[in-house]
Amino acid sequence: MGQIKIFGIRENLHPIKEKVSEILSECMFEAFQFPKEKKAHRFIYIEEDSFIYFEGRTSKHTIIEISAFEGRSVESKKKLYQLIFEKFETNLAITPMDVEITIFETPLHNWGIRGKSADELTLNYKINI
Repeated sequence: MGQIKIFGIRENLHPIKEKVSEILSECMFEAFQFPKEKKAHRFIYIEEDSFIYFEGRTSKHTIIEISAFEGRSVESKKKLYQLIFEKFETNLAITPMDVEITIFETPLHNWGIRGKSADELTLNYKINI
């Protein structure tokens, strides 16, 4: 399971939300072997006067928070980061300096989905990659 929250300034993020969603899905598939049909993307728009970011960042600054079942290797996480950085820069003209990514991992038993605890489900994808 994976849920992704994408935070950014409304006027910059809203017009590209479909492309951002497509890129994140591609990256999750490639790095985490995540099923292509599994999309849980939440766009959280921030007004420009309410978003304070580090010096050297621009109004394109985008924060990505990924909640996922625990079990992916450090290598697969690093691959995910690199894919996102590359594709955001190539396809959206958002530089790596303007992208922050955090992965929050929790055990399967901490997720309640499809009427069960996730550790009781049969998944159609691997977690330990």
